[in-house]
Amino acid sequence: MPIINKDLDPAFQTAGANPGLEVWCIENQQLVPVSESNHRKFYTGSAYIVLNAVFPKSGPPYYDIHYWLGNDTKKVDSSLASDKALELDAALGSCSVQYREIQGQESQKFLSYFKPCLIPVEGVFTSKQGNLNGEYQVSLYTCKGDYVVHVKEVPFIRSSLNHEDVFILDTALKIFLFSGCNSTIQERAKGLEVVQYIKDNKHGGKCEVATIEDGKFVGDSDVGEFWSLFGGYAPIPREPPSSQESVAQSVKLFWINLQGKLCPTGSNAFSKEMLETDKCYMLDCDNEIFVWMGRQTLLTERRTAIKATEDFVRNEGRSDKTHTTFLSEGLESTIFRSHFTNWPKTVEPKLYEEGREKVAAIFKHQGYDVKELPDEEDDEPSIDFSGTIKVWRVDGDELTVLSVTEHTRLYSGDCYIVQYTFPGKGRDETLFYAWLGCKCVTEDKTAAISHINTMVDSCRTNPVMAQIHEGKEPAQFFSILQRLIIFKGGNSSGYKKFIEEKGIVDESHNENIVALFRVQGTSPDNMQAIQVDQVSSSLNSSYCYILRTEAAMYTWIGSLSSARDHNLLDRMVELLNPTQLPVSVREGNEPDIFWDVLGGKSEYPKEKEIQGFTDDPHLFALKITRGDFKVKEIYNYTQDDLITEDVLLLDCQREIYIWVGLHSVVKSKQEALNLGLKFLEMDVLVEGLSLEVPIYVVMEGYEPQFFTRFFSWDHSKANIIGNSFERKLAILKGNSRDSTPTGHKSSSIISNGRQRSSSPLPRSAGSDYRQSGNRLFSSPTPVAKKLFEGSPANDSTEQTIQLSDSPATELSSSNEAASFTDKDKNVDDDTLAKHPYERLRVVSPNPVTGIDLTKREAYLSNEEFHEKFGMPKSAFYKLPRWKQNKLKMSLDLF
Repeated sequence: MPIINKDLDPAFQTAGANPGLEVWCIENQQLVPVSESNHRKFYTGSAYIVLNAVFPKSGPPYYDIHYWLGNDTKKVDSSLASDKALELDAALGSCSVQYREIQGQESQKFLSYFKPCLIPVEGVFTSKQGNLNGEYQVSLYTCKGDYVVHVKEVPFIRSSLNHEDVFILDTALKIFLFSGCNSTIQERAKGLEVVQYIKDNKHGGKCEVATIEDGKFVGDSDVGEFWSLFGGYAPIPREPPSSQESVAQSVKLFWINLQGKLCPTGSNAFSKEMLETDKCYMLDCDNEIFVWMGRQTLLTERRTAIKATEDFVRNEGRSDKTHTTFLSEGLESTIFRSHFTNWPKTVEPKLYEEGREKVAAIFKHQGYDVKELPDEEDDEPSIDFSGTIKVWRVDGDELTVLSVTEHTRLYSGDCYIVQYTFPGKGRDETLFYAWLGCKCVTEDKTAAISHINTMVDSCRTNPVMAQIHEGKEPAQFFSILQRLIIFKGGNSSGYKKFIEEKGIVDESHNENIVALFRVQGTSPDNMQAIQVDQVSSSLNSSYCYILRTEAAMYTWIGSLSSARDHNLLDRMVELLNPTQLPVSVREGNEPDIFWDVLGGKSEYPKEKEIQGFTDDPHLFALKITRGDFKVKEIYNYTQDDLITEDVLLLDCQREIYIWVGLHSVVKSKQEALNLGLKFLEMDVLVEGLSLEVPIYVVMEGYEPQFFTRFFSWDHSKANIIGNSFERKLAILKGNSRDSTPTGHKSSSIISNGRQRSSSPLPRSAGSDYRQSGNRLFSSPTPVAKKLFEGSPANDSTEQTIQLSDSPATELSSSNEAASFTDKDKNVDDDTLAKHPYERLRVVSPNPVTGIDLTKREAYLSNEEFHEKFGMPKSAFYKLPRWKQNKLKMSLDLF
């Protein structure tokens, strides 16, 4: 039985114990839980508390608390909601970020919880059940936004319409979508999602849908019907263009004293040291306000600070669009930190462990068993490693194909192209890596990028392209090569010329020189030996090493290394020299000759390496408008957020993926790669990401499994053609299975040509890069040369892409999509026999037989499923597959 905290509101006793969304409402000065079925029903006269608990793949849980205030909410309820949000934060160990949300001006993150939309309802929340019957109320809504939608009910009159926005007219028998001539394709597509939502939730899925284009008057009965509802057609007046000039943002920092007075700090340059841990501060950024609360502040001080900030916003006459965010020390957002000079970009391990222990202790005290996620990632294979490999060494304009024995012996002074072909979903898939050695010359880097672009463009299978740097290789790359040795030095003529001109000693490996190798890896099929400087400071107690001299070979075993490391050490010795018997040396028992070879004994790292936790992936839209580059984060992303007109970036911290939509303005993988590099240069958004992080470029329609694993992927959507609006309309009207003939071009229906797209679709087949003997020839493109000069590409050549005319390819794709859909439908089938949790567990002494062992959770009753997982089945199956597996593992169902 849980231990009840008497000082905590009873409604909060179990808050945050499970991942997902929880909602409460203020009713008669009391906090009342809102059932999941009513999570989207927000009343304009009420105040709400919304908690989003996230349990990442690794690391401690984190929480976002929002208190939402309707336009008609009473002041007493608004104040209570603010206090309750602070109380909930304290109950969670002050480990949350709080947001003040105003109806109609909600933050992107808040609206993302309620995709596709949140439509506030007139009135006040009541926990008593009741039925409203009567005549269907005709409603007119305006929709704004391209990733999350602000939906607002406006007066049902003709003057509410304009040319800029998308409108929805909801009547008893038909829903009309009216698209202003200046609205974008994405805004129209999002409007259709709202139409689908209204159709399903207000009409039981049974009503007609009509789309009306601004400026179209004849030839369509729906157009006449639409205007008749407004009393007949009349021109919509055009609003004059906005003449607002951008005003430079002023940022001010205030200390908030115990009486709630705002005291200016008197400085225009802010540093982290200015924030004292026993005080609260307000950072005023005009359209956004942050309240920073030190870890040593009391609850009463925090309450005073929040009230002072709300009074400031009200008394200063700030716009309703001003967002207010409340941050506890240690949980500062990237935007907040960007206003301070020299703020550390990485989270201190101590703070991370403190947060982990604090949250776990809170729930243990309350009597709940919250299972921690494992410290290390269990990187499940997301690619078939039984494929074929080809490797080329780059030497300026020339490419030299390497023999099989040379595939796993790379040099730090060289660049290489690695082509890996492997079995995929119904077809062979190809992945190209450009591996750039840490000592390679700029000319070879430029040539490598040029070569890989030429090779990728020559392949009709539209392969994935990746740029990786030595020392930052993704685990997948190591698994493909399996056993890899990286030597110092290089073989390219550019590298040889460079060291000769600089008077640098050639360190290229040979059997007659001293060499020290660090051994690393996870298994015999994923192990590496990296040549490091042959000095004692290169050692590390967490690793094993191989020291090779002309006369002998030594293996050095670090005191913190594991049995797995020792096994890899023995195997790597056999690869380096199977005929030589090594001398085994354990740390602390080294003979003098060992230190002599390394130039004498010196200090080296002797503490266990702490691997920081990896945050869940983040998705960003990369917008390029008239040369202006903008980045926008998409919260709580799904596959539907991969919009065909856009270029998206998935930040997985250890690697990033650039996804290029078929109708985007980006026409080449090179251009997409440049956008990824430009993103990495943005300090405001990028934390802890090296400029050398691996970058993958993925084209729409050719997404490999190692990309789709980050989504709950529906392969059947790949069969839908057209721009984002046309695709949504096809789904809405049940026409999503159309196939596309070769060369079909899809254009938008925007009358003024804004964001018009006629991009052809991609071709799919197989092709090899032409070669003569064992050499390939190519000249670096101007685009590739600019890549390493820090300037963006400006390639005006439009790449022609077409869809495959192979019936076999279309058939296999259709069959694959159908089987995927059918399989997923059966997962949550109520016709399945139900069994108790204890018999479904992997370790059950009395296990159920005759079930699909990969879907044990599907056999739980709805009630027991919700009890164990903390969410209904419908929400569970919307999670990415790895999250599903992680939750199942914690319950012994996987």
